[in-house]
Order: sequence, then C-alpha cells, then structure tokens
Amino acid sequence: MVSKRRILVIGGGIGGLTAGVALGRKDVDVTVVEIKPDNTVAGVGINIPGNALRALRRLDLLDDTVNHGYTFDRVDFHDSASVHLATVPSKLGIDGVPANCAIQRRDLAQLLEKACIDSGVDIRYGTTVETVTPAATGVRATLTDGTSDTFDLVVAFDGIRSSQRKRIFGVEPVHTGYSVWRVALPRHTAVTSNMYFQGMGTKAGLFPLNEKTMYLLHVTPEPGNPRHEREQFFELLQTRLDGYTGLIGDLAAGLVPTDDIVYAPIEEVFLGGTWYRDGVLVLGDAAHAMAPHRTQGAAMAIEDAVALGEVMSRPGAVTDLVGEFQERRFGRCKMIQDASKNILLSEMNTTDQDSLDRQIEFLKNDLVRVAHQVDDELNTAF
Repeated sequence: MVSKRRILVIGGGIGGLTAGVALGRKDVDVTVVEIKPDNTVAGVGINIPGNALRALRRLDLLDDTVNHGYTFDRVDFHDSASVHLATVPSKLGIDGVPANCAIQRRDLAQLLEKACIDSGVDIRYGTTVETVTPAATGVRATLTDGTSDTFDLVVAFDGIRSSQRKRIFGVEPVHTGYSVWRVALPRHTAVTSNMYFQGMGTKAGLFPLNEKTMYLLHVTPEPGNPRHEREQFFELLQTRLDGYTGLIGDLAAGLVPTDDIVYAPIEEVFLGGTWYRDGVLVLGDAAHAMAPHRTQGAAMAIEDAVALGEVMSRPGAVTDLVGEFQERRFGRCKMIQDASKNILLSEMNTTDQDSLDRQIEFLKNDLVRVAHQVDDELNTAF
C-alpha cells in the first residue's frame, strides 16, 4: 500500500486554507499551521475575479462564495468630481462563472475553514514552524506546539512578511512609494459595481461587498513608507480625500471616527528563478505580492493553491512535481504583477494638470483595450 503524501502548509490565510482544501480533497495528508489563535482576519473586503472563481469551482466552492458576496461584471471610472469617464466590461465572466465576486474577508475565511475541516485537514491555530531541516526522506519540521514530524513538502503561504522566504532567500518586500486606505461603509445605492475615481496623484474607489455593505479605498503617495499611528488614521484619510467632490466628496464628509480604517503599504515581492529550496515551496504573497490594481493578489494565491493540489496529487518525485508547478505558475504571476504595477504608476503619475489630462484621455480612449488584453491572458488555463 502506497502511503499518503504528507504536506505541511504554513499560514491559514486565503492561500493556505485554499491549499488545505485543494490538497485534502486529493487525498493528501495535510496539516495547516496558523500563528493567530483563531480564524480572525484583518482587512475589510476582497474582490475575487472570474479566474479565481473558476479555480474555486474546481473545489466546489463557487456557490458558497457567490452566495456570501456581491457579483458584478464591469468597472466604472470617473474623475475626482464623479464625472463618468469609461465603463470597462469584464471579459472574465466565462463558462457560467461571474466576472467578479466581492466578499467580506471574514466570510471567505469561514467558508474556507469549513471546507478544510470537511476535507480532513488538520488546522492548528496558535502554532507555527520553529525549524525546518532536510531529512533523509522529505523535510523535518518542528512546530511551536512542541511537536515534530516529517513531511514530503512544506508550503509557505505565510504572507508578504514571510519568515520562510526571508530565511531561505533573504528577500524582503519592496515598498512602491504608495499605500492604500480602506474602510467599510453602508452601501450607497449607486454602488452596484467596482467604481474608481481618478484624482490628482491619488485614486479613490468603491467596492460593493453585499447588499448592505461596501468599502471605500484610497490610494495615496506615502514616500518613505511611513508607519502612521492608528489613532491618526481617520484624520489622515479625511485630509487625503480633500479635492474629491461628488460621490466620494459626500462620503468623505460623512465619515465618522472609527477603529475599522485599514492602512496598508503597497509592497511587492517577486522571487526570481525558483520559489523552492530545501523542501520548502514559497507561494502566494510570500512569493509574488503585487499592487492591488487588478484585484489579483489573492486570486493568484487561490490559483497557486488549486494548481498545487492538482500537481501534488500525481505520483512522482516531489522535486520534479515542484518544477512542473513552477513552470505552470511563474510566467502568469509575473504577467499580472507587471500589469498591476503599470496601472499603479500611471494613476499615481498625475502630479500636474497635463499629466492628469493625459491619464483621463487614456481612461476614455484606451483603457478598455488594455484591460481586455489582460483579461484574455487570465482566461487562459493556469
């Protein structure tokens, strides 16, 4: 009798939990460790685009996701006064899958956790990896709960601050010079799709999360990557929204002090050459964190997880399977990271009236064509 393949997943976020489901349903013996004491999540909401929804359908999680979220099939662009500039219909809604589904992060985390448990995955909260060392067969991992075991593979979905990536590759995230502010609000009746508003050197946005809730985002230049104090978030966000009128101006004026404002530097990571060394495979934001401007960061982690489950369910040497996996994923992740970075820079490089006018002309005349080129790439198999 051939023994089950054994895989340890570090990180119980979107990527790690999806990997647990993908591997567990392929009859892999999976342990997921998460340093947080429970399945609480930071952040407001998240958009899951059609390519990631198709990946979740392979795990029979599409209906649960859609039922908890808000689907839409376009993005509307406006200037800072809320004058409409362009509508970009998404091409990602194919094969009976919605183009986009925005969902609250806690809802997604809960449905992924349940799917892991139903798939026989051992989830250990309040636990992480203490040491990882090569063994005669596989990798020996010692955990902070005092246990030690041997695995065929360790998969690090431990986020943009990945300790495994730093330990193995010595790579740290790089700040782009910009950051994003987010806060949940009651959904305005006008917000039925993703809406963006181009300002002078900044961008605001609105995302519907469900019938009752949306979130406001604001991308701003933050040179030097300052670490603002939480008690300053409300005042800083209101100040940065100065100059917006129309819908965003009205929402900004109606903001009330809250502890729920989330501030996050926009940082990037991309490991060149390989994501694998000494029995550890680094994935998700730990391997390819990107600007959020195509809402593909979590989507790429979901695709990583589903592809990993499909590859690792086959017989063969782990090192050979990892090589196949990387060939399948590397170019796609790099493509979408570059596309997201280009959007960020074009929107933020609007520091005077001439550059702002050029960006607005691009939004009016060329955005649909460029966006659809990326959609066509994302509609290919991963």
